[in-house]
Amino acid sequence: MAIQCLAPCFALTPRPKIYSVNASCSTLSVRRSFQSLSFSTNLSQNVFVKGKRFLVPVEKSPRRNVVCEAAPSKKPDSAAKRARQAEKRRLYNKGKKSEMKTRMKKVLEVLDVLKKKTDAQAEEILPVEKLIAEAYSAIDKAVKAGSLHRNTGANRKSRLARRKKAVEIHHGWYTPAAVPTATEA
Repeated sequence: MAIQCLAPCFALTPRPKIYSVNASCSTLSVRRSFQSLSFSTNLSQNVFVKGKRFLVPVEKSPRRNVVCEAAPSKKPDSAAKRARQAEKRRLYNKGKKSEMKTRMKKVLEVLDVLKKKTDAQAEEILPVEKLIAEAYSAIDKAVKAGSLHRNTGANRKSRLARRKKAVEIHHGWYTPAAVPTATEA
């Protein structure tokens, strides 16, 4: 109970220089010169040792400022550090996403060319499968790095698989199995 209401009810003159500390019962007077406004540590160690004491300004002026310093603020460079980290992560994520999009685009272009071909052979799908495997790898790396949400990654992989299946169905290399109805089962 040594420091009860120091921060909210503390009134200082515009330029505090000398303060007297008065004990509640004695006439002890201690003069101290403070350089900064963060004086709570100095006072709590030296002055507020025995019972209640109040800090009263020696010089009174018509204008008073109220100082409330509860806790020290963050370091001033923490925002700059966060900005640097965010920029570094943005570039890292951009590289992962760019690689993924490039690989997907290559697969989709090859599949479009293959679908438009009239005399396509079933063996021509093998290089496309290799490209799809590379695209899957790039998507998985982007998901693992946190650049892409896992559901988005699964959606992109599904899109490539559906497009490949559509080309295979178009050329007759793949026929989907008939889905049994409720009456047949």
